Amino acid sequence: MTAPHMPAELLARAHAAKGFMPADEGDLLFRHAVERLPYGPALEVGTYCGKSGIYLGAAAQLVGEGAVAFTVDHHRGSEENQAGWEHHDTSLVDPELGVMDTLPTFRRTMYDAGLEEQVVAVVGRSRTVAHWWTTPLSLLFIDGGHGEQPARDDYEGWTPHVMPGGLLVIHDVFPDPADGGRPPYELIYWPALESGRFEEVEALGSMRVLRRV
Repeated sequence: MTAPHMPAELLARAHAAKGFMPADEGDLLFRHAVERLPYGPALEVGTYCGKSGIYLGAAAQLVGEGAVAFTVDHHRGSEENQAGWEHHDTSLVDPELGVMDTLPTFRRTMYDAGLEEQVVAVVGRSRTVAHWWTTPLSLLFIDGGHGEQPARDDYEGWTPHVMPGGLLVIHDVFPDPADGGRPPYELIYWPALESGRFEEVEALGSMRVLRRV
């Protein structure tokens, strides 16, 4: 079977959007979303400005028939996005409140890409939303806060919602500590494998794809 391809315009928008996902990892996310979206919704933890949302939305648009991706974020920025940290972007600070607010940028990104029907923003903290979530997920993409507690909350709160045969995709998994932070590796990736509920099916860069057994 021929691998699906994103429309050139959406691919260009994904490449240009604010965010930290390399193009080849975005293509992996798109490809697996196309595979899984016919079976139920996808959900992303960690929206930021919508870069990965374009890949998910493009997949939903291709699948059609009501395919949708939800994306959960409080939009105040993760720890690494705050002032004084490496990934702080002053253009994303609310000038009146003096705090991060990525929601307006995300909404403009989705509007410009024509994906507002396919990508639904859920504004709130991951742990709170997960507590009340009930819909089985065909694909769960975890790319939220990389501190220990946020990673632990995302694993415990969201992985039980992945349907049998569904996919858990994890970003920023670094087996070598010299390459990046440890929480996604130690508190999401390894617990998922050790639980016996998931088996790894693909790895690319810092992305890991696990299937619910």
